[in-house]
Amino acid sequence: MNALTSNGYRGNVTQFFESAMPAISLLICALAIGGLSGCASTSLKEAEQTDPWRHWNQSTQAFNDSFDQHILKPVASGYLNITNKAVDDGVTNFFSNINDIGVTINDIFQLKLLQGGMDISRFIINTTIGVGGIFDWASKIELVKHNEDFGQTLAFWKLPSGPYLVLPFFGPSTPRDTIGMLGDALMDPLTYVSIFGGLTGSLVTVGTSALDVTDYRAGLMSSKKMLDEAISGDRYDFIKNTYLQHREFLIFDGNPPEDNDPLDDN
Repeated sequence: MNALTSNGYRGNVTQFFESAMPAISLLICALAIGGLSGCASTSLKEAEQTDPWRHWNQSTQAFNDSFDQHILKPVASGYLNITNKAVDDGVTNFFSNINDIGVTINDIFQLKLLQGGMDISRFIINTTIGVGGIFDWASKIELVKHNEDFGQTLAFWKLPSGPYLVLPFFGPSTPRDTIGMLGDALMDPLTYVSIFGGLTGSLVTVGTSALDVTDYRAGLMSSKKMLDEAISGDRYDFIKNTYLQHREFLIFDGNPPEDNDPLDDN
């Protein structure tokens, strides 16, 4: 599995690649719109079984694995070699704190008002007492971190998922989650630093987002090794099924209905 399969920090990752390679954003939009428009004539159950974009997905997964092996992994290894645990934890907490802004907005969009109050409280406490989010004091008083994104919000409002899709650099997704990534980028304050900050703002955004990606990849070192050891069958199908099941778990807050299709309209 490449380093960018989780949705926790995709807002910053999206901003990084939007700043560096605008053509990728156009490709993502075209694939997402095309995938969702196809849902009108093809059932999602059939789409899952036939996997209409399998050839593209497998080729893209191979590219992502190569990119991870030759670029992201060496950079992440070097990052771990020059940082101690305190610095690494501080960087992780900082970006997690920024992510709580989007989490709170998506809480509200999904009508989870109590959870939204908890998440905005997390952000306020960690931004002030936690010195800009470097220290996670909110978790110490049992304000737990939640995982909400715009893809889950679209699912809450019944937008169809569309077929499984592997994106260059970003990894496993669906047309719905692809649109969700762009929505999350609009909830990320770093996006507006890039838009309104001129050249300096763009450079700062690219730099901080690259640090976020590196820090996140560094955190996957041990799990990536365990994943490689655990896969005994087809790697593509394993990653696909794991991703869809994980998204289903998040959409239903850990309580998915029985026999629910991961690519169902929910």
